[in-house]
Amino acid sequence: MPAERRVEGVVEMLLDATQQFGQALTAERLFGWQAALFPAGRSGLQRIQTGAWRTGRRGPMQVVSGAAGRERVHFEAPDAGAVDAEMQRFLAWFNGPETLDAVLKAAVAHLWFVTIHPFEDGNGRLARAVTDLQLARADATAQRFYSLSAQIRLERPAYYAQLEAAQHGGLDITAWLEWFLSCLGRALAATEQTLAKVLEKARFWEQHAATLFNARQQKLLNLLLDGFEGNLTSSKWAAIAKCSQDTAGRDIQTFVEQNILVKEAAGGRSTAYRLAP
Repeated sequence: MPAERRVEGVVEMLLDATQQFGQALTAERLFGWQAALFPAGRSGLQRIQTGAWRTGRRGPMQVVSGAAGRERVHFEAPDAGAVDAEMQRFLAWFNGPETLDAVLKAAVAHLWFVTIHPFEDGNGRLARAVTDLQLARADATAQRFYSLSAQIRLERPAYYAQLEAAQHGGLDITAWLEWFLSCLGRALAATEQTLAKVLEKARFWEQHAATLFNARQQKLLNLLLDGFEGNLTSSKWAAIAKCSQDTAGRDIQTFVEQNILVKEAAGGRSTAYRLAP
């Protein structure tokens, strides 16, 4: 199965979740999402059941780590025979009247869904899609400017640790809610930083709309605007742009005269430059 098709399945699921957030979440809708994740009916080399709740044909649904003979069971999901009733209860609550803050409901829904683990595979991605759907409801808009799913992937070890603690800690899920809200806050902060960079870049090009830059100069300026790491020197400029040291020096001097670049404090052969504030 081409990687593009698997990616398309994830995109289709997330678009349906966020663009159609006003529609009820149903078993049939979840079946469609899960089938889209595994269009060939396989997870890697293994054939799996798609478009239906898990049946238990492969034994208990467990999250296990460790070498053979020294496995550690982190979590065991409810018996397959209980999945249908558990999901009916979950969906009735999810689609029911809002008696809980909408963002807290997203946190509870994520934990509840992933604890039921209703499918043979894809439960984590589906839980994140359910969460994104509820967050779209909380925002009352289909426009997504942040990605909690991406933030969770960045914090995967902490995410799994919080899940395991919540699933073994009784009915008090306060610690999970606190972590979820903190993770959401970090996702929003990361998006704010990204948007700030985008706006800064747009303002720069608007400010210099009348200035003619060649392709080499545009490439280097975009690198700087995107957050070039380290000091920019004429030798680095020449290496990146694949031009001579003299050409790089002329480019830099032109930009200094145009107040696009300013010199750092150090001088001599190690003179470095940065974008003017």
